Amino acid sequence: MSPLLQIRDLKVHFPVRTGRFGGSQSVVKAVDGVSISIHANETVAIVGESGCGKSTTGNAVLGLAPVTAGRIEFQGQDLASLDAAGRQAVWRDLQVVFQDPVSALNPRRTIAESIAEPLQIHGVDRARIRARVDELMGLVGLNPDQRDRRPGALSGGQRQRVVIARALALSPRLIICDEPVSALDVSIQSQILNLLMRLQRELGLSYLFIAHDLSVVRHIADRVAVMYLGMVVEEGPAAMVFANPVHPYTEALLSAIPLPDPTLRHRRKRIVLEGDLPSPMNPPSGCPFVTRCPLAEPACGEARPPLEAISAEHVVRCRVRVPAVAGG
Repeated sequence: MSPLLQIRDLKVHFPVRTGRFGGSQSVVKAVDGVSISIHANETVAIVGESGCGKSTTGNAVLGLAPVTAGRIEFQGQDLASLDAAGRQAVWRDLQVVFQDPVSALNPRRTIAESIAEPLQIHGVDRARIRARVDELMGLVGLNPDQRDRRPGALSGGQRQRVVIARALALSPRLIICDEPVSALDVSIQSQILNLLMRLQRELGLSYLFIAHDLSVVRHIADRVAVMYLGMVVEEGPAAMVFANPVHPYTEALLSAIPLPDPTLRHRRKRIVLEGDLPSPMNPPSGCPFVTRCPLAEPACGEARPPLEAISAEHVVRCRVRVPAVAGG
């Protein structure tokens, strides 16, 4: 079956002026050769530190970041080839839930008005809009008496439910969730994640789920792509990546996840990465992780390692680890 979304060798580079008077020009390689596919009813999570390029990848799919090179196909259509009418048609099937529901909602609009907005844009008649708004509010767990309230009268979790309801208004097939729970309390995070999983089961949705915290995606993701400095360094089924991380960066991210049982914490060593994330304007030569990798060898700085398969579904970008794993 063909993927619902296919990202092929995506590059998003931003030119920037440098120097005292801006006389020099450099390039920020925010995304530098990312390939990801998402199938129907599947959740693929992109995880990594701030600045790794995960949100820029999502923005490129949405047309909010310019594509320098590569190809993005949605339902078999090259998004770059679509005119304005074609783009508007795509938005019926491709929606987004952003991180901050406060900035995503107009404070002057009522909850019903916010949810109705995409329906109005696409020309749905007024009678159908009211019925659809009521249906959507029930679907995401909002009470009917909240329809005339404004965002300021709701809690953070309730506001995010409004954003999700609005994203569902046109019955999309794919929703890009960009850090959808990072602004919420931990107890509310689990409620929103459970809501997203229930909606996926009931409505047959697919998600591109962007997060910096691996513990958030542990139960919601079918596959995980770990990004570092604009590149995917490991990708595979979520259960496989969590149980058997291969790339040293994935290991470090997983070691930071708190264990619920304090008696088990001594069994896992916390891996603390030295130094800061390098600038995407001046990335290291060779492996992007070479400056912080505890396993780095001199040859790691010579050439960028390719993504190599260590199983039918699991790929890793690491010249130190992959030969040993692949060779058994």
